[in-house]
Amino acid sequence: MSDLAQTADGRVTATSVTSPPIWYQGLVASVFWLLTAAVTWGLPDVIPWGSAGLFAAITAAGGIALLTLGLTRYRLGGLGDRIAVWGPWLIALGVWFLLWEFTTAKTGWLPKPFFSPPHGLLQVYVADWSRLLVCIGYSLRLWGLGFFSGISLGFVIGVALGWSHRFNYWGMPILKLIGPVPATAWIPATFFFFPTTFHASIFLVALSCGIPVAIQTAAGVSQVNRAYYDVARTLGANERFLVLKVAVPASLNHVFVGLFMGLYYSFAVLVVAEMLGAKYGLGWYIAFQSAYSAYANVYATIVIMAVLCSGIVKLLFVARDRLLLWQERGLI
Repeated sequence: MSDLAQTADGRVTATSVTSPPIWYQGLVASVFWLLTAAVTWGLPDVIPWGSAGLFAAITAAGGIALLTLGLTRYRLGGLGDRIAVWGPWLIALGVWFLLWEFTTAKTGWLPKPFFSPPHGLLQVYVADWSRLLVCIGYSLRLWGLGFFSGISLGFVIGVALGWSHRFNYWGMPILKLIGPVPATAWIPATFFFFPTTFHASIFLVALSCGIPVAIQTAAGVSQVNRAYYDVARTLGANERFLVLKVAVPASLNHVFVGLFMGLYYSFAVLVVAEMLGAKYGLGWYIAFQSAYSAYANVYATIVIMAVLCSGIVKLLFVARDRLLLWQERGLI
């Protein structure tokens, strides 16, 4: 392709112009998203699910947006590059929506009630959003109380295990004994020791995340380079300074490993804990809907829990990167 340009002496010459790059992955993704919209809107449902038009509108809007990005991504600079990284995933998501919609709502190959189309899950959010919000609030309250109390106590115990040989002698065998036992195995005991099922659920969540934090923290403290302690003692540091300013910062990598492990364990236990008699919560909602074979509601709740867990994991990654920035700079 060429264009005309005028030189300083007045002559007109032809100059080559490079065509703007096209994001082909975005174009391919837009095809599958638009096909999903067409199938959802154009083919009748074997069994009515509701919200088919809304889902078709959402996927059509996504397809149009991807088509636009495919043609104009180069104009977005760094933002366009970050979006382009997700190109294969956007294609896979479009293919998944298309197959999911076709095999459930349109053909019934995956029959109701065991399987639900994507707009069946969307209908759950549209019809039952208020109760789901209440359940999310109850679950986050229960999880927050259990998780933060568990990791706090586990961190303190882990530091003591890693620092004190005497405490380690008595505490580590006990921790290794109860550590492999699933937290849910203690349910019979919790009914006896705690006055309400809510307090028992907090204990189970705290136990599930506190043990991995304690073990990883103890391992981190015990593996700190002894030269750091020698240098600090030479400069006049006391034992409190050695623990808080040397041992704990140097072991934060291990602590965050324990936090990530505890986070996943706590969400797994949360569902079971809320089945012990809770009046609300995502675990209660799953058990309640399962009793009526409302599996679309169950799947919709699982999606919510996955999104919540992923979001908290992302926040934990951000916190880790901020707190351990000094290690990347070579300060230890």
